[in-house]
Amino acid sequence: MTESNYAYNIIMNLANLPNFLQKSILQQRLNEFFILTNKEQAEIIDNALEIGPSIPFDKFARLLKTWLISLANMSYTNRKTIFSQYIHKIISSPQKLVEFNLDGMLEVFTVLNETNKQIIIETICDIICELDPNARKKVLILIPDNIKSYLSV
Repeated sequence: MTESNYAYNIIMNLANLPNFLQKSILQQRLNEFFILTNKEQAEIIDNALEIGPSIPFDKFARLLKTWLISLANMSYTNRKTIFSQYIHKIISSPQKLVEFNLDGMLEVFTVLNETNKQIIIETICDIICELDPNARKKVLILIPDNIKSYLSV
């Protein structure tokens, strides 16, 4: 079995779990992320960006919502680490973002409670503001206007 198929199967199995199991397992996996090497973390991020668009959106949306809530409840440092890695991977491989249903992902974000939304927005804004000018420019070009409206960068 290839690495891509293996990662896809793991993500699909997670996406198909009932909410209470999905949340528990996802939080456990997120906590385990920080004991991995940088190379392993980068591989996980790369696999998620590669596989995400191929997951039926209804399942992906439910998993995304659980993931966002879990991240909002993590420490700032851990949340920033994960979002930073995604942002840096997208900067280096912008084509990976194109295949995602960004409008649908924004809809998932908008149903979060205000506290979780604010936590996520502040973390992403901090990361974008800390990028070098060229990287910041790339990110701002990649982000659709309807998503930029939530960010103060």
